[in-house]
Amino acid sequence: MDVYLSSIGNRTNDVMKVLTVISAIFIPLTFIAGVYGMNFDTMPELHSENGYFVIMGFMTLVGLFEVAYFRKKKWL
Repeated sequence: MDVYLSSIGNRTNDVMKVLTVISAIFIPLTFIAGVYGMNFDTMPELHSENGYFVIMGFMTLVGLFEVAYFRKKKWL
C-alpha cells in the first residue's frame, strides 16, 4: 500500500510540475498581450506599420526563451 501511494504521489508531482511550467510560460505572454490590449495612444508600436508583427515576434521570442530555459534545467 505504501509503494502504491508513493507511486501516485510521484505521478501527481510530475503532473503539477508540467502544469506549473506551462503557466510560467504563459504568464509573461498574457501580461504583454494585456498591456498592448489597453487603449493607450502613446505606444510607438501602435502607429507603426509593422508594430503588430514586432510585438508578436517579441512574444514568440519570450516564449521560446522560456521553453529553452526550462529544457536546459530539465524541467520540461
